[in-house]
Amino acid sequence: MLRFLATQADPVPLDRIMRACDLPRSTAYHLLNTMIDEGFVVHLPDEHRYGLGVAAFEVGSGFTRQEPLARLARRPLAELVDRTGHGAHLAVLHGRDVLYVIEERAPGRPPLVTDVGVRLPAHLTASGRAILAALPASQVRALYPDRDAFVDRHGNGPTSLSALRTVLSATRQRGHATEDGEVTPGLRSVAAAVLDHNGHPVAGVAVTFPAADAGDDVTATRVAAAVTSTADRLTRRVSGGTAAAR
Repeated sequence: MLRFLATQADPVPLDRIMRACDLPRSTAYHLLNTMIDEGFVVHLPDEHRYGLGVAAFEVGSGFTRQEPLARLARRPLAELVDRTGHGAHLAVLHGRDVLYVIEERAPGRPPLVTDVGVRLPAHLTASGRAILAALPASQVRALYPDRDAFVDRHGNGPTSLSALRTVLSATRQRGHATEDGEVTPGLRSVAAAVLDHNGHPVAGVAVTFPAADAGDDVTATRVAAAVTSTADRLTRRVSGGTAAAR
């Protein structure tokens, strides 16, 4: 139905949508009302017609933002893997999840759950925490209105807004985000946010490595410095060098 509406030059009546999508009137009407509630469709009552809503535009523009972002990030992520010897990935916020758009695997390292197209709870991942820490407090509160918003994977990680705020505060003070076994037991991640020209986080760059390697403070510090440097480099490329300071 959305695909059909996207091909039309102007809003169209219900009967035309029914015929194009081969749907009964009641089904078409129900689907349209659901999409109206979510902002994907707008209803013009005076004309008895339906057209695409703002949410449909946001989804489409989100893709156009991510695709060039992925092009900009691929080489820096490959270089990050070379510098650290560990797998790296780029993720974007999608609701309360992060969506992984690039994964660069280190030779000889096991595959991770952060493959391209995978979604994971943002509050549990280093990439998600890096992004959330750069968002306004009001936006974080809107994303996590109650305890039901906090998905659990392995019994670790924040389960309330106050606990998440503590994690995000530590992230801002440290200058990068971390997670330890909350996504995959035995693995740790370090991440930093990529900002646009308004200082808004558009992605998170992360490196994941075995928890045993983190026992070496020099190694952990080196990985964090490399991740932050890569995120800063991408911020300059995305923002044209005009992003607000971290």
